[in-house]
Amino acid sequence: MQEVDDVKGAAHGPSPRTASRRLSKEERRRQLLDTALLIIREEGADRLTLGHLAARAGVSKPVAYDHFGTRSGLLIELYRWIDTERVDAFREAMADDRRDLRETSEVLADAYIKCAADTKGEFHAVGAALAGSEDKATVFQELVENCVRMFVAVLRPHSSLPAADLERLCVGLVGAGEAMSAAVVRGRCGEAEAVETFAALIRGGLHAAG
Repeated sequence: MQEVDDVKGAAHGPSPRTASRRLSKEERRRQLLDTALLIIREEGADRLTLGHLAARAGVSKPVAYDHFGTRSGLLIELYRWIDTERVDAFREAMADDRRDLRETSEVLADAYIKCAADTKGEFHAVGAALAGSEDKATVFQELVENCVRMFVAVLRPHSSLPAADLERLCVGLVGAGEAMSAAVVRGRCGEAEAVETFAALIRGGLHAAG
């Protein structure tokens, strides 16, 4: 099912300029996820229901249910989508691999912490809303494993560790990065402090393990 609407006007209804254009299924999904993020930012995760999402997006309830099925399904998709945007920004920041270990650790820490902080806490809010869900545990593990693989790829040129040892180290580093990111989002430390601390942990971990 496709309805007439404008992605940019999701929260306020379609604009006359685009009222004649029908959204594809993927465009509609993007609009609904954009609107869901807006609800979390403005009203909090507790207000994110499929019915409220449909109302804010200017579509009928069956459209929201057709895309996500349940509130839990919506939260899972939102969780994955926010992480995809973080990963894309992270990959862009780490595209240049011509750096020594100090530079690599600083850029890696900066990219990771800023990617997390740029979500303005939505990732942690959605995660909290999914607390106790088996689906959340499965998806979170999937996202962690993706992140560990990225850390391994970035740090491999600077390490002589066997592959299994480097992977275990990166599991610990990703856990530390998540904790530092959460501290920034909750205002427990500044972004610059978190980046500096995380970069030192990365270097220290490689040196100690080596």
